[in-house]
Amino acid sequence: MQNRSILKRVYSALKYFILLAVAGVLLWVSFKGVHWSDFKAGLLSTNFRWIALSMLVSIFVFWLRALRWRLIMLPLGFKIKRRDAWDGVNIGYITNFAVPRAGEFARCGVITKKTGLPFETVAGTVVLERSVDLLSLALVTLAVIILEWKKFGNFINREIVASFDNKFSANMAWVAGALVISFVVFLYIIFRFRERHPIFRRITDIAKGVISGVMSGFRMPQKWLFLIYTATIWFCYWLMSYTTILAFPAVEGLTAVDALFLTVIGGFGWVIPVQGGIGAYHFIISLALASIYGIAQTTGVVFATISHESQALTMLLCGAISLITFSLSKKR
Repeated sequence: MQNRSILKRVYSALKYFILLAVAGVLLWVSFKGVHWSDFKAGLLSTNFRWIALSMLVSIFVFWLRALRWRLIMLPLGFKIKRRDAWDGVNIGYITNFAVPRAGEFARCGVITKKTGLPFETVAGTVVLERSVDLLSLALVTLAVIILEWKKFGNFINREIVASFDNKFSANMAWVAGALVISFVVFLYIIFRFRERHPIFRRITDIAKGVISGVMSGFRMPQKWLFLIYTATIWFCYWLMSYTTILAFPAVEGLTAVDALFLTVIGGFGWVIPVQGGIGAYHFIISLALASIYGIAQTTGVVFATISHESQALTMLLCGAISLITFSLSKKR
């Protein structure tokens, strides 16, 4: 048992440092060849009033995400305060800067401790919410491609689709199929022998809890309000991107549609499982600006840095405040 605990800690540490190394490599690739005098000049030319507005919009997004998540959890039958959902969202963000994707577990833990809801049930609501986020990202991506196929479609086809095709051969289809079959067999074994082994029984209970959380979303009151929250969140994402364009004179020729494209591409940067999107966001944004608009690498990196660091700072500040208030509320 002790050896298993040691192996688990070693695995967690290795995963952390590997992902941190990936973030470091992406940062190095992004900043390689940057002219630091131009980088400094770009930062100094920024109108930080627009950045401050972008950060305020970001805080509003956190609040909307908390309200939307709470709406999903309401059918579970527990009284969930808006402040607890807000703290959960913020603590999740700050946790992701330490361990990628761990923020989802952290915010579930916040709600579990504040309400007594089973952890796996809360996790099910997060699964549903994140599924909606991915679907929304796919729909907005499709809208952007339709709006400006010549400009954006070629970039996505060349830099993302072609890259995927080059790295994954036809054999990967067989590997994927084998993994799916193995997963189905694994589920069958657990279900078939769930009464004979405590571990299988526990896995079954967890799965039921997650499914219960997911299904709660279909019983939520005011589904139209959920859609309004989601649409407003994406509007705010676009507004954050557009205000960053307005803040940086070197890219002032970019339009509102370009801001939507950068919102989508930046979304993919945040999805990549590295600490707080560090490196991944800088790389994909600077690549898009250079490939589509012919913007110099240094200028693109400055824009990506301003955009990412303003959002990261907002997440860290809100996360730190929520951590403090959550800790104080536990002591009471």
